[in-house]
Amino acid sequence: IRCWSNIPFITMPLSRAHGKSFAHRSELKHAKRIVVKLGSAVVTRGDECGLALGRLASIVEQVSMLQNQGREMMIVTSGAVAFGKQRLRHEILLSQSVRQALHSGQSQLKDMAIPVLEARACAAAGQSGLMALYEAMFTQYSICAAQILVTNLDFHDEQKRRNLNGTLHELLRMNIVPIINTNDAVVPPPEPNSDLQGVNVISVKDNDSLAARLAVEMKTDLLIVLSDVEGLFDSPPGSDDAKLIDIFYPGDQQSVTFGTKSRVGMGGMEAKVKAALWALQGGTSVVIANGTHPKISGHVITDIVEGKKVGTFFSEVKPAGPTVEQQGEMARAGGRTLAALQPEQRAEIIYRLADLLTDQREEILLANKKDLEEAENKGRLALPLLKRLSLSTSKLNSLAIGLRQIAASSRDSVGRVIRRTRIAKDLDLEQVTVPIGVLLVIFESRPDCLPQVSALAIASGNGLLLKGGKEAAHSNQILHHLTQEALSIHGVKDAVQLVNTREEVEDLCRLDKLIDLIIPRGSSQLVRNIQKAAKGIPVMGHSEGICHVYVDTDASVEKVTRIIRDSKCEYPAACNALETLLIHRDLLRTPLFDQIIDMLRVEQVKIHAGPRFASYLTFSPSEVKSLRTEYGDLECCIEVVDSVQEAVEHIHKYGSSHTDVIITENEKTAEFFLQHVDSACVFWNASTRFSDGYRFGLGAEVGISTSRIHARGPVGIEGLLTTKWLLRGDNHVVSDFSEHGNMKYLHESLPLPQRNTN
Repeated sequence: IRCWSNIPFITMPLSRAHGKSFAHRSELKHAKRIVVKLGSAVVTRGDECGLALGRLASIVEQVSMLQNQGREMMIVTSGAVAFGKQRLRHEILLSQSVRQALHSGQSQLKDMAIPVLEARACAAAGQSGLMALYEAMFTQYSICAAQILVTNLDFHDEQKRRNLNGTLHELLRMNIVPIINTNDAVVPPPEPNSDLQGVNVISVKDNDSLAARLAVEMKTDLLIVLSDVEGLFDSPPGSDDAKLIDIFYPGDQQSVTFGTKSRVGMGGMEAKVKAALWALQGGTSVVIANGTHPKISGHVITDIVEGKKVGTFFSEVKPAGPTVEQQGEMARAGGRTLAALQPEQRAEIIYRLADLLTDQREEILLANKKDLEEAENKGRLALPLLKRLSLSTSKLNSLAIGLRQIAASSRDSVGRVIRRTRIAKDLDLEQVTVPIGVLLVIFESRPDCLPQVSALAIASGNGLLLKGGKEAAHSNQILHHLTQEALSIHGVKDAVQLVNTREEVEDLCRLDKLIDLIIPRGSSQLVRNIQKAAKGIPVMGHSEGICHVYVDTDASVEKVTRIIRDSKCEYPAACNALETLLIHRDLLRTPLFDQIIDMLRVEQVKIHAGPRFASYLTFSPSEVKSLRTEYGDLECCIEVVDSVQEAVEHIHKYGSSHTDVIITENEKTAEFFLQHVDSACVFWNASTRFSDGYRFGLGAEVGISTSRIHARGPVGIEGLLTTKWLLRGDNHVVSDFSEHGNMKYLHESLPLPQRNTN
């Protein structure tokens, strides 16, 4: 607790030795002292006359939030000239209208020319109003702000520099936000940036250089430079090939082509980069980002401090491997080469990977043992997740068998003709299967997922980015190495990439220009988070696996307990495990019902009673909190229904469209259930656990989808393909088919080529 004027406020434990900038974005959350530089384009309106009040209020709110967390915030602001220009124009118009009215005797105003206003006069007129606005806004958050106007002399004169330093430190000590600006009323006209090239000297000729000089002088941890562009691009923004640079390193200037400066202000992007590099060499981390975009300006500052992928981060530490953007481009290029291979060559890669899983069994299990030991020592994984993390000889053998199934079924996947139409004479149209593009698969605690998904991506000709949980790092590393070894036999090693950088899942979900489909494999919370974070990228998967088994009045006694036991107890953590057991009302207090309860007790399954089931019992189990619950453990809910129709309605209301089962000997009832339940998988007299790509004969699956577009249920090779249209003609033009043309549409269906079923 810190105190000032007897008012306590909570501070965060933020401290570090200054002198070296942060190496990674994830470390920015430890920044204690922060300078936020607001460019002219951020503070001013589009007409350059007046302030963008809504934007400014949002920035003040974010700065106040960070200040109240115990950080030391400083603002370097522009805007005095724009605010003064607005005031002076208003005064001139008012003055001219009065003179004109007196001269003409008419109250009606004519068009009046506004003289060109001198910038220093505008600054003098606008500075007090700008500061008053800041004070009014910060007061809403019980924060005091103080104004400091500086010139270049204040940094070059030793005594003035010490005075400035002392003033700023005293303001920060008193929990006051200093608002600093160049004294534009007295500064000389701008000069070329000739002195920005040295590391020891930087002149204050615009607010970029002022912010950099101030950041180093005050030993700040982070400088945030807000402008009207997303960050630093490798070529002028708006040009066709311009790409946003996520991390910029000293020495990368040669790879960047600078464009013109923004619509207002004195510095362009080149000046910002030079100032940022100067601050970086002084030990201050720098991020250049967009402070004007309406969708992100409301949280851009807090996002940067939280380490999110916003703008361009300046770092002195280059990563050992490629960036995730580079990996995405490598996967795209590698995937296209992979798709161009012959089907037999893709199958050969998968067969090789299957062999490596058994040949390198000892090395794989040794790496997996390290992961298990680390997870147990840290105690961060629940027992179901530890089971998923564990690999065994039998698991590897099953994996190899599944991969060989994928290889055998992949020979006629990419390039398969699914429709042929003769549009007109010598004009034939084909619809053929093609890969989706680049897949991002995010998975938790399941290293066996890596070779499965890799094999499906290879079979379907897709590039692949894999992001595994850190709890399986050793296992994932060796499995990815073996995958690349298999890919190398046909020179497509880059098609499958393992993301090992500190990239947050939320940041990966924003790479809409690199990724075509996201497939999450993990907890329902992970899937929900990814669905929420994905920006413009479709997500294939299911957020919950609330699977039902309905026991009908005509159910077989022998089948009921066997199917229920397998559905719930064989692997309770699986997404296709039974979670809600629906019992027909007529079966209550019958021997069959007693057998079901006895079996669940023997298997140590905790029972939760649905509202209707609880009403039939004198002493009931604990009543369920929600009928829409995925337990993922030896627990389940029992509820009572009056008919198969009511069972269907219950499933539609509380289910997750995953897998639902009916147990009955009545074929008519079973068919009604199969036709009316709107789920990805609907079974009759079979365990919910059959909802699986391997058990369906797909070899493996990338996941189970409950969406209604493209793929549904266990997703194998077919779900990773889309189509394109091929039209082969001979000098055909649409005008030939017009009313006065000489050709007619035929639209004849043509036979499909014979599929290779070997």
